[in-house]
Amino acid sequence: MRSPYADWMKIGLDSWMLGIEASTVIGMRLTKLAAGGPGATAEAQRMVAEKMQAAWELQVAAATGRLGSTPEAQASKTLRHYRRKVRANAKRLG
Repeated sequence: MRSPYADWMKIGLDSWMLGIEASTVIGMRLTKLAAGGPGATAEAQRMVAEKMQAAWELQVAAATGRLGSTPEAQASKTLRHYRRKVRANAKRLG
């Protein structure tokens, strides 16, 4: 029998992983920003634009019901959305 807390345990672990992955991207971005120059300016602009786009996409998904109907589904899909964005940045910056 599956535990009623299994979904929340996975959500907790996914949240933890998002934190680790985001910390890595923050470090890579800070290195790029500290170097200065046109690359740093472009990265700063990209960072702000990406954050606004990711938040907008998530709001649209929530408004249209694509996040699901349960709190567990909504939390899981939200984490998946942000982890995908963070992993793409890690790959690009790495």
